[in-house]
Amino acid sequence: MEHAGQLHNRGDRHADHVLEVVHRSFDEAGDDLVTRSWRRCLNQYQLDPGRPREPVMIGSAALQSRREQRADVIECARYEMSTLYQQLADPDSAVLLTDMDGVIVHMVSSPEFAATVESMGLRLGGVWGEAEAGTNGMGTCLAAAHPVSVQREEHFFSRFTQLTCSAVPVFDPCGDIVAALDVTSRSHLMQQHLLVLLGMTARMIENRLIDKRFSDAHPLHFHSRPEFVYTLHEGKLAVSADGLVLAANRSALFQLGFQSMDDIRCRRIDELFQTSLEDILQRSLSASFHPVAAYRAHAALRFFAVARRPAADAARALSARTAGEGLRAPERASTRAAPSVCTFKDERLIARLDTARRVIARRTPVLLCGETGSGKEVFARAIHDGSPHAEGAFVAVNCASLPETLIESELFGYRAGAFTGAQRNGRRGKILQADSGTLFLDEIADMPLELQARLLRVLDERRVTPLGTEETYPVNFQLVSASHRHLPSLVREGRFREDLYYRLAGIELDLPALRERTDRRELIRDILMDEAGGACRLGAAAERLLMGHPWPGNLRQLRHVLRSAAALADGQTITPEHLPSLSAHPAPAEAAPASGLNPIQANERKALLQMLEEHRWNVSHVAKALEISRNTLYRKLRRLHIEISAHA
Repeated sequence: MEHAGQLHNRGDRHADHVLEVVHRSFDEAGDDLVTRSWRRCLNQYQLDPGRPREPVMIGSAALQSRREQRADVIECARYEMSTLYQQLADPDSAVLLTDMDGVIVHMVSSPEFAATVESMGLRLGGVWGEAEAGTNGMGTCLAAAHPVSVQREEHFFSRFTQLTCSAVPVFDPCGDIVAALDVTSRSHLMQQHLLVLLGMTARMIENRLIDKRFSDAHPLHFHSRPEFVYTLHEGKLAVSADGLVLAANRSALFQLGFQSMDDIRCRRIDELFQTSLEDILQRSLSASFHPVAAYRAHAALRFFAVARRPAADAARALSARTAGEGLRAPERASTRAAPSVCTFKDERLIARLDTARRVIARRTPVLLCGETGSGKEVFARAIHDGSPHAEGAFVAVNCASLPETLIESELFGYRAGAFTGAQRNGRRGKILQADSGTLFLDEIADMPLELQARLLRVLDERRVTPLGTEETYPVNFQLVSASHRHLPSLVREGRFREDLYYRLAGIELDLPALRERTDRRELIRDILMDEAGGACRLGAAAERLLMGHPWPGNLRQLRHVLRSAAALADGQTITPEHLPSLSAHPAPAEAAPASGLNPIQANERKALLQMLEEHRWNVSHVAKALEISRNTLYRKLRRLHIEISAHA
């Protein structure tokens, strides 16, 4: 009862503070974003800070309808949200996506944190608009149409004052806000530069959305500095075949001097640049798609640009060649592959790549094992590039990111009218797309059991039957699979088919974690060049910090840390202050290299690292699993030279 009374008194004090600030703000010049939100909550929504409402939730059917309406936004955001969550390395946080009404439609967090905040309505279907939840990151971001950080006592209701919420708007290709991207944390440590990271993630989602919605258009990339083309800072246009601008990202508007999409939409390319679309296409092709000079129309401004044919053209060509009647090729990704570092200098990876290329040339499937983010897809692409099927498509499917209701249609395709919501002309599945190329099944352990049987039949028969039809189509592809989980253990537990496991694991190759690779320094420099294009260099202190970090998120975490560092440095030398997620928890100076351990200690270290990865580097959970105290575990970590942040 005393605890409840303390909470009640604290709530009263918070409510009094809100009322005092709002009333005082009418008489003072100062009027910040949070105060304006508090005023809306009181006067417009008639909310009482002393009487918080119960969390507002929508039903499962309504949630499913909203998710379907925003399916393309969720699809474009899913990977970027997961990567941002790994980059933050904060188990007491969640990355959330809401629709325009503040309804949470996608969420990435640890199960433990999700369980603790579920009662607050911080889960799928929770409504966080200002009118329902008062001042908060998601709702206030949507109401103000502006990035916002709401820290603890800045929330309108006292029940949320243990949280810090930062959110940014996400714009569609028409320039309208379609979502809010938010990070909510219970950590006492402030996430420095969090709005910068959120803004970068939102821009990546927006660029993906342009590609997805305008796959029939010509993508045009440009910047005033050639090293920034193909980076997050580039301007991006979607241009029709007759040279009209259909969509533009925010960087394109800024560089060309436009305020909104309405100012640039339907302008011709030759109104923007002293050239035509066909000219840029031809010169881009001749330059092997390196940036070519393009001058601003009616101004002495020089840009560097690259234009490409529509991404859907290749899909239609493939469809005309191999698709059956009633099935069409889906939108393809951009012809430019995602940035990746494929030049391996680690001797183990070089040897394993040579092995993989030799066995796949003999039609032997390859199974890659390694921690999350350790570069399994990059390695799979390298296998493909050196294989007999290199001229074919490399088709990647992440079995963990697709809902169970969609994975079957994604893999096998469907005919027109096969189910409610199906595309009008049907759709070819990923397996047919991989014909004459490579099919990469990432996180294969997450494939539902009933679909494992269908996949096994396809692998045995080399024929695929789309949903809603009895017709089968022959396929010829080479198979690479990957998982960060131990498949034999799942087989023993009855959670993965034994016959499929042996069919996938023609040869099984382990990929080392980033912290175990001998080419870390080269990787850091190569990825920084890939992300910044030589626009900034790495200082000695920052390099030491990067080299000493344990990298629980591996290459994926490294890439995003360097991407944000390059943005924060803005062309200057990168220093530890540009690495906030690392410099807040520096590696112990006295830690000796793992190579100094004896064989028994090295094996113990490897086993412990695997447990830490499985438990998302949560020291409390690992200690509980080992049935030892946290202090004992920390001593063991120090003895085995395992560096861990204070977040764990």
